[in-house]
Amino acid sequence: MAVIIFWVMRGKPHNIDNQGRTQMSKSNNSDVRSRQAPLRELYQKSPEKAMITDRCRTTDGVSSDPFHGFIKPGSKDYGIVWPFGIHRAVGGDHDAPNPGDMLCAALAACMDSTIRMIADHLGVNLTELEVDVAAEVDVRGCLLVDQKVPVGFQKMRCSVKLQTAEGTDPKMVKMLMSASEHSCVNMNTLRSGVPITTSLNGTNL
Repeated sequence: MAVIIFWVMRGKPHNIDNQGRTQMSKSNNSDVRSRQAPLRELYQKSPEKAMITDRCRTTDGVSSDPFHGFIKPGSKDYGIVWPFGIHRAVGGDHDAPNPGDMLCAALAACMDSTIRMIADHLGVNLTELEVDVAAEVDVRGCLLVDQKVPVGFQKMRCSVKLQTAEGTDPKMVKMLMSASEHSCVNMNTLRSGVPITTSLNGTNL
C-alpha cells in the first residue's frame, strides 16, 4: 500500500493526527468581532497598515527531478515544507499534490475561513462546512501542442457544503454566503485577475 505524506515538517515540532493533518494550536479567543473590531479601527486611522504581503518560495529546486519539488509557504518561517509533484498529463508521476491542486487549495482554504469568520460575526451556528474546489485545464496549451489553446485554467468550480443549526433563518444563510463571496480574497483575485511581474536574479546572467 502506497502512502503519500503531504506535510513535511522541519524546524519546530508539529503534532500530526491519524489523517496526516497538522495539529495547530487553538486560540483562547476565537471571537471574530473582538479580534477584528480594533483592526478595523486601526485601518480606518492608518490605511497603510492594512497592506500585508503573503509569500511562498520553492526550496531545494535542483536536488530532485523536474517532476518533484518543495515549497516553503508563509511570509515567516513556520517550520513547514510542502512537497509537490506534477500531473501525469504533462509527464509527471502524479504522486503528490501538483501546483494546480495547490491553487485549488488556496481558494478552498480562503473560502472556508471566510465563511467561518463571517458566520461567527453574524451569529450563525455552523454544524457542517466543506469547501470543494475543482479546476479544469486543457494542457495542450502549456505543452505547445495547439497554439489556439490558452495556457491556464479554463474553468474553476467552488462547491460549498454547509449546514447550520436548526432554526437558522434562511435569509441569514444567504447573507452569509453573499458576504463570504464578497470578502474572499483568493476568490476575487482569481475572478478579476492581478498583475504579476517576474524578475531574474543569479550568476552567469
